[in-house]
Amino acid sequence: MRRREFVKGLVLAAGGLIVSSGIPFAEEKAMSATPQPTASKLPRWRGFNLLEKFTHRHNTSFLESDFEWIAEWGFNFVRLPLSYWCWSSPEDPYTMDERVLEEIDQAVAWGQQYGVHVNINFHRAPGYCVNPPPEPFSLWEDERALEACAFQWAAFARRYRGIPNSALSFDLLNEPARIEEATYVRVVRRLTEAIREEDPERLIVADGLAWGREPVFGLVELGVAQSTRGYDPMQISHYRAGWIRGSDRWPEPTWPLQEGETLWDKERLRETRIHPWQELERQGVGVHVGEWGAFQHTPHSVVLAWMQDYLELWEEAGWGWALWNFRGSFGILDSNRADVAYEPFHGHHLDRAMLELLQAH
Repeated sequence: MRRREFVKGLVLAAGGLIVSSGIPFAEEKAMSATPQPTASKLPRWRGFNLLEKFTHRHNTSFLESDFEWIAEWGFNFVRLPLSYWCWSSPEDPYTMDERVLEEIDQAVAWGQQYGVHVNINFHRAPGYCVNPPPEPFSLWEDERALEACAFQWAAFARRYRGIPNSALSFDLLNEPARIEEATYVRVVRRLTEAIREEDPERLIVADGLAWGREPVFGLVELGVAQSTRGYDPMQISHYRAGWIRGSDRWPEPTWPLQEGETLWDKERLRETRIHPWQELERQGVGVHVGEWGAFQHTPHSVVLAWMQDYLELWEEAGWGWALWNFRGSFGILDSNRADVAYEPFHGHHLDRAMLELLQAH
């Protein structure tokens, strides 16, 4: 199917003109009656990050079974952290591989089919990635990088124009580090303008600063939602994570966790990870937790206790979340933890205890 016909089919499906989606009629009717999300008021979307295009070295097609199982288990959200190196190159960011983009189209289509909202995120954008290697130009300092990034987002906005915000949103940049707020605001403003020139109504999300941890009050006037994180304390979420220097020397964590003079417990999470974002929310900004979870080496009982506190806090706040990841070392499938009695599930290993905890919140 040619791309234009494919995307036209997505738009028709979004408008309720295609009813052969496989979603039960009553559920489909309920979805159509749900108010459209806005930057000031997000639904409590709950789901997972899917990593098929997280890096160019792992540039594979998304799986329909992920969408099927996510919906079957009662979740309604996927975040797609994407590297632009999957369809372009740092040497030529203005050329985009249509074949790869069609694989993203397919994920958007499956989201529509199964009633799962798709959030497209640039994990690696022209000029910035939180992971190595660094980009040849800096998005924060070089106008060439900013224009290339704006070009890429404009292309995505054009591609998906007409698909409703209930089905699709854009998350501009993954985890900007500790840069000046004014610099970040300037970049977000340019990217937002590029998207809105092509699709004025598209729901846009911006990650918080300090790797998603800190709300950005300077973005309020831009009319974008914001995404936070659930990785604190790192001694829980990244214990023995090979990409975190020194994490192999941390003592085995407990929950609550004593870190020097600081006691990390549910109340500290509330004070440091909830209250600042509620202040942002009071200024008319919708909040969602775009990533969270714990790596496979943290004791399972500790992970579940820590997760429960976070989940209860987000439920009280009315915020949705997306676990990193679905299949893999943080997820509910194939996490390869040494202390879990996995349940066989369609050729995978299912962490039933973690799944049921997530379903309960």
